[in-house]
Amino acid sequence: MQPLRLTEQFKTLLGRAIEIADSIGAHTILLLTKGPGDWPRVEKLLDGHTLLVAADKADYLRGASEAGLKSVLLDMPESPVAEQLTQALLEAVADDLLSPGSRVVALYSGFEADVIDSVSVINLGEHLDRLTGQDLRKLETRVPLDTLKIVVDLAVEIGRDGREGRAVGTMFVVGDSRNVLAHCRLVGFDPVRGYSRKDRNLDDPRVREGIKEIAQLDGAIIVSGDNTVEGTCRYLDAPATNLTLSKGLGARHWAAASITQATKAVAVTVSQSNGTVRLFQNGEVMLRIEPTHRRPMVWREFEHEPPASAES
Repeated sequence: MQPLRLTEQFKTLLGRAIEIADSIGAHTILLLTKGPGDWPRVEKLLDGHTLLVAADKADYLRGASEAGLKSVLLDMPESPVAEQLTQALLEAVADDLLSPGSRVVALYSGFEADVIDSVSVINLGEHLDRLTGQDLRKLETRVPLDTLKIVVDLAVEIGRDGREGRAVGTMFVVGDSRNVLAHCRLVGFDPVRGYSRKDRNLDDPRVREGIKEIAQLDGAIIVSGDNTVEGTCRYLDAPATNLTLSKGLGARHWAAASITQATKAVAVTVSQSNGTVRLFQNGEVMLRIEPTHRRPMVWREFEHEPPASAES
């Protein structure tokens, strides 16, 4: 892999990123690099601004910390740039390198490999407003962060958009899938039965779209720590002893609390009434996310009665 070249184009883009950061109140510039860099020289170009460097190999980050730069190590070299940026930001929040509501100016290779040619502004508040670094670390002790991110994003989409204009409520149970399945029984037909693990992996956008359809059916969706859907349409049978939940939470939320008390899984529920997403761990609600609703308006015939004729 080619080292990061401090070309005039790179210096110009970094300068523009600094100007943008100043104009919008962003405190951090994120650089997604595909190779090692001369980090002391890069630091001199920052004019006192904070740079967060993300890369797939530790060798690429060598010397960054000594130069006063923050760094995040990724392990997803084949993933699209957008997913790498998202993972870098999540890891940075989990490590308290960024606050959840930050604005970040990102520099990356968007068009040509090994050439920094793109600048984007990312508002973390749109995605992570309710997720703190402490919250993420607590949840990551049971479920890998990238798996949790995929499931939470999918749940938020379901809660926000529903399906074909109709509100949908559902539940995902993530991690410790062997023990979770031991506390389950099949409600009816399982749409994912018979498919290979590859064809049940949530990394595939087509699988995620399919799960949105399945979410309309009764029962929980069971997901392993490697993003594979292990089963759907499952009734959870775990004791609800010594649990305390807020008034107004229904059977789905009690089931989520029960299964996370009985296993090491994390449960993610979507409320059908308002689209609220809740994350359960150890029998308790750990996080609550209120999606921005974008459900399409349902048009209905305008009903009226014609005015009564005037008396002659």
